[in-house]
Amino acid sequence: MANILIVEARFYDHLNDMLIAGARAVIEAAGHRTEVLTVPGALEVPGAIALAAESDRYDAFVALGVVIRGETYHFEIVSNESARGIMALTMDGIAIGNGILTTENEEQALRRADPAQLDKGGGAAQAALAMLDLKERLG
Repeated sequence: MANILIVEARFYDHLNDMLIAGARAVIEAAGHRTEVLTVPGALEVPGAIALAAESDRYDAFVALGVVIRGETYHFEIVSNESARGIMALTMDGIAIGNGILTTENEEQALRRADPAQLDKGGGAAQAALAMLDLKERLG
């Protein structure tokens, strides 16, 4: 039984709740334990995962959050840098499923977050479990 930490950037409560529900359903169906850690925004997710990984309490991580395009360049910075930070951690051998949504509008985010539709939270959890399995098989 693995310990999986969901790190969520909570900004849109209703969307995050759906992402977490999807991720938890996948993790629990696979017979693993899960906890949720909340950080202020998507830029803080990679740092929180790095700190949690150092604790050796968790076997894999699921990164969740929603970034919706606004009127400024901030969207690109947050989207690109959070993804870059997560990718850097995966290259260091940390099993992570990235479920940080980057969308043009709330309608797109809702469709992707909803477990009854695209279930990107569940998909991120599946990716984290697949990477954990790969890590264990390759030693």
